[in-house]
Amino acid sequence: MKRTKFDSVLPLSRLRMIQFLMGVLFLYLLVMSFEIPLVFRTGSGSDDDDGGSMMGFFNDAVPKHVLLEMEAEHLVAASRPSKGSSLTTHHREFSPSPERQRRMREFKRVSGLFFNDSMLDDMDGPKDEFSILHKSAKLAWVVGRKVWEGLESAETRTQLTNGKKPVNKSESCSYSVSTSGSKFLNRSRVMVLPCGLTLGSHITVIGKPHWAHPENDPKIALLKEGEESLMVSQFMMELQGLKTVDGEDPPRILHFNPRLKGDWSGKPVIEMNTCYRMQWSTALRCEGWKSRADEETIDGMVKCEKWIRDDDDHSEESKSAWWLSRLIGRTKKVTFDWPYPFSEGKLFVLTIRAGLEGYHINVDGRHVTSFPYRTGFALEDATGLSLTGDVDVHSIFAASLPMSHPSFSPQKHLEMSSKWRAPPLPDGHVELFIGILSAGNHFAERMAVRKSWMQHKLITSSKVVARFFVALHGRKDINLDLKKEAEYFGDIVIVPYMDTYDLVVLKTVAICEYGVRTVAAKYIMKCDDDTFVRVDAVIKEAKKVPEGRSLYVGNMNYYHRPLRNGKWAVTYEEWPEEEYPPYANGPGYIVSSDIAQSIVAEFEKHTLRLFKMEDVSMGMWVEKFNRSKPVEYVHSHKFCQFGCIDDYYTAHYQSPRQMICMWDKLQTQGKPQCCIMR
Repeated sequence: MKRTKFDSVLPLSRLRMIQFLMGVLFLYLLVMSFEIPLVFRTGSGSDDDDGGSMMGFFNDAVPKHVLLEMEAEHLVAASRPSKGSSLTTHHREFSPSPERQRRMREFKRVSGLFFNDSMLDDMDGPKDEFSILHKSAKLAWVVGRKVWEGLESAETRTQLTNGKKPVNKSESCSYSVSTSGSKFLNRSRVMVLPCGLTLGSHITVIGKPHWAHPENDPKIALLKEGEESLMVSQFMMELQGLKTVDGEDPPRILHFNPRLKGDWSGKPVIEMNTCYRMQWSTALRCEGWKSRADEETIDGMVKCEKWIRDDDDHSEESKSAWWLSRLIGRTKKVTFDWPYPFSEGKLFVLTIRAGLEGYHINVDGRHVTSFPYRTGFALEDATGLSLTGDVDVHSIFAASLPMSHPSFSPQKHLEMSSKWRAPPLPDGHVELFIGILSAGNHFAERMAVRKSWMQHKLITSSKVVARFFVALHGRKDINLDLKKEAEYFGDIVIVPYMDTYDLVVLKTVAICEYGVRTVAAKYIMKCDDDTFVRVDAVIKEAKKVPEGRSLYVGNMNYYHRPLRNGKWAVTYEEWPEEEYPPYANGPGYIVSSDIAQSIVAEFEKHTLRLFKMEDVSMGMWVEKFNRSKPVEYVHSHKFCQFGCIDDYYTAHYQSPRQMICMWDKLQTQGKPQCCIMR
C-alpha cells in the first residue's frame, strides 16, 4: 500500500495524538456553545458570581439604550397575561429585581399601580362609600386596561409613525361675524370668534336690560325673616377661551358685569374680572367715581369714568363759595355728568375694543371703562362671546378679526425640542420626588411646567425628579397624542385607569408607588399641573423636620367641615363625621417615604380607604399612620391654595403664561414674585 505524503512526514503515533486533541477541542466548543447563553441568563440575577461578572462585561460592551429596549421587551413578554387570566396575577408571579423593575417602568413609562379585578366581586351587604369607590376603581381599571392595550396595538403604532393627524395647523377665518338675537339664543347665548381677537378688533352688542325682579337665591340675597325680596337686575358679558382646554369650563378672559340693581353696595356698579379654572382674580369695580389721577391708565384712558353727580352737595361752604364767586365776577365752572350707562327697559349699544394695553368699553358712544390685559391670557385665546343674565340681545357684530389663528389647537401645542426632555433617572436615591397630577388634554399646562420650574438646576441635574401622572382619557385621539408626548419627553407616567374626578385619588397612590419603588425618594411631593413650585424652597421646608421623623408638610386645614350642599357637596353616606381629619391642601404638599410606603402597602392589601377628594384622603391616611408612628405636621401658608403671594413656596391656579412669567421673574430678579396683572 502506498503511503501519502502526510503519512511519510509524521509518525503514526503523533498523527493519532493530533486527531485526539482535535476531537477534545471540538467537544469543548460544543459544550461552550450551550453554556454561554446559560451564563448570560443566570448572570443578570446576581453580581456576586462569575455570571454576574460576565453580564457586567456584556453591559459595558453593548450601548445602554439597546440593553434597556432588550430588557423591557423581555420583561413585558414574561409578564404578559395569557387568555383568561388577570394581569394582576401575572404581575405578582413575575418578580424581577428592583433594578430591573426600575428600568422597565422608566422605559415603558406606565405606573406599576395595578388593581385586582376579582376583588369585591363577591362582596355582599350594604353599599357604603368605601365599596362604591373601590368598585368604581375596578371598573376604571378594567376599561383603562382595554384602552391601553388598544393603544399598544400594531394599528396604533402605525398611526403614530405615519403621523396622519396633524397637531397644529392654521385655520382660515372671516374678517367679521354677526348674529341676530334669536340665533344667539338658539346657540346657548354664545357667539364663536373662530380665530379669537387681535389688536384693533371690536365687538358691538345691541341689547336691552330687564326690569328688576325679586331675587330669592340665597347666594345673591340672604334674606332674614320678615324682609322683602331683593330687587335685582344684572347681566354678564364674557370673552371666553373656548379652545383653551377641551372638555372643561372655558376660562373667563374678560368678565364684564353691570349691576343695575342688586349689588351689596345698594348702588349701580360695574365689576370686571378674569377667571381661570374656577378661580377668580382680583376684581375691578367701577362705582361711579372717576379713577384717581395717580392711577395707571390703559392706552391713556382711565379705568373708571364718573357717573355720580356730586358737584353741589348743598353744604354751607359750597353756598358761600358760590356767592363769593358771584361778587367778584368769577365765571362759574360748568360741569357735565353722564348717568349710569345702563337703564332698565332701554336699548343700549355697547362696543368692546381690543387696545394695546387692555380692553376699552364704550356704551352709547361714551367711554365707560377700560380693563388691563391679565398676564395669563392672550387676545387669540378669546374665541367666544357669552351674554347671560337679565338682558335681551338684539344683535351682535364683530369686525377687524384676525384671518387666521396662530395655533389652531393651542391646548395641544408641543415644542418638540430635546432641551425640554426629562433627564435620566439617577442610579442612587434622590432627595425629593415631585408627582404632578395632570389630565390627558392638558398639553399646554405640561409644556409650561417643562419650560418653567422643571428647568431648575436640581431637576436638570437629577438630584430632584419630577414626573406627570396622567390617567387615560375618554377620547382616542387625546390618548394617541398623550402616548406620543410621553414617548418623546420621557416625563409622563401613564396610570392605566380611565380618568374621572372621583378617582383622582388613584393618581396620588400612583405617585407614592412610583416615588418609593422606582425613584426611592426621601421625600415625596404631590402638586397639580397649574401649580408653580419653588423646588429649593420646598426641600428646605422639609429639612426643617429632624432626620428620621415622619413628616406631612403643606397648607394645613384643621377642623374643616364637609360641604353638604352645592357642587362640592359630600353626603353623609360618603362622610358621616362632622369634621375632616387635618389635611394639607391639594395643590402642593410633602410626605416622608415611610408614609408613602404604608399607603402603597395598604392599597395592595385592599385596605386603603378611598375618598373622592384626594387631599382629604391623604389626611385620612396620615392620621391612621400617626397612630402607630408619630408624624410631624408642618403648616405654612406659603403653599398657596388660592392664587399666589410673594415669597411663595407653591402658587396655584397659574395659567401657562403666568408660569413662564413667574419663572422669568425668578431667574432675572432672583425673587419669588407673582404674575397676576400686566
